[in-house]
Amino acid sequence: MASKASFSITEWLETHWATPAFSGWLLAGLALCFFGAATNTMAGWLYVLSGTIAALLGLGAILSMRSLNHLQVRRHPITAVSAGDDLTIDIIIQNTTKSPKNLLQLGDMLPSVINKPQKTAIEVIPPQGEHHWTYYVPTERRGVYHWHEVQLRSGSPLGLFWCRRTQEVPAKAVIYPQILPLSRCPLVDTLGQDENDQMQSDRRYQAANEGVTKALRPYRYGDPMRMIHWRTSARFEEFQVRELEVITGGEEILIALDSGSQWTSDNFEQGVIVAASLYFYASRAQLNVKLWTAKTGLIHGNRTVLETLAAVETEEGRKDPDLPKIPLIWITENPATFNSLPPGSRWIMFSQEQDKIIPAFANALIGLMINNEQPLTSQLQKPPLSFS
Repeated sequence: MASKASFSITEWLETHWATPAFSGWLLAGLALCFFGAATNTMAGWLYVLSGTIAALLGLGAILSMRSLNHLQVRRHPITAVSAGDDLTIDIIIQNTTKSPKNLLQLGDMLPSVINKPQKTAIEVIPPQGEHHWTYYVPTERRGVYHWHEVQLRSGSPLGLFWCRRTQEVPAKAVIYPQILPLSRCPLVDTLGQDENDQMQSDRRYQAANEGVTKALRPYRYGDPMRMIHWRTSARFEEFQVRELEVITGGEEILIALDSGSQWTSDNFEQGVIVAASLYFYASRAQLNVKLWTAKTGLIHGNRTVLETLAAVETEEGRKDPDLPKIPLIWITENPATFNSLPPGSRWIMFSQEQDKIIPAFANALIGLMINNEQPLTSQLQKPPLSFS
């Protein structure tokens, strides 16, 4: 308890005033010894020596605090990344004075769920100059993370005292879920085939090369080369891609994540990856795809979907009390939810006990059982199970 109390006092002194370094404590002890010897011997030179040391200590404390004045810290916005990629964090510290700032320590107080706080040493910041600090943080798990503190610490110029000050520099890091590279997904491809010829029409639409062009737009990464309109591209000196007229019955692909139910942590993270992967698989096929979660309801758009899946949590409150009344792909860990699915829906179930879902097949005859011991990509590319 005593050690914790002393640590708290030291922390308070360092953040509000200044706390002695080891050399500072050593000099303070020598000053006390000289002062005690002076009172016993009445030797004037010992008083002078202890007073000089005390003055040096006071000067060191004042200068260490002044060394952190007139420093401004800001950061560039953090670019969103996918789980597994590195976050790039760029911090700028500016010296607004006409004298250099020497021997500083800069720390970025990252939340523990991302990484431990990152620190760097700065030798000198010139007058009216800036110092750029760029570092990279590996990511493992999706999420939206916020932190606010950047700490400046200095013992300059004498190294007798440490002084630390905190500045509020808000940061927001968005880590998207991983997107699996699916070359096929029979669960998506067969959705609606028992209702109409939706998917056959979609496939004809995807294979079409002429006669159904609706508009032209600039090329985007991932567009098939066969859809480029070469004559127009040559005229505009940039690739122009044809948008084809949809000749289907107008039904849409709906990916629904059961975020309103209780999940185990690992299964939910896998479920989010599945939702993101199926959405972008359908999007690459130029299908009319939307995402549903309990909190947001129906959403679409790549960035909106990614940010939603980055922030989604289990047991969310529902925005809409009921699911949309169209066939959907239901991603869940709770087989009791199957009876509420619209007819023609598909399911993806995170459970090792297949017999649990057989009594609940009333409205969801076709789906996939996910085995956590097998690669997720290969399982999503398998033909779905049927209990009809």
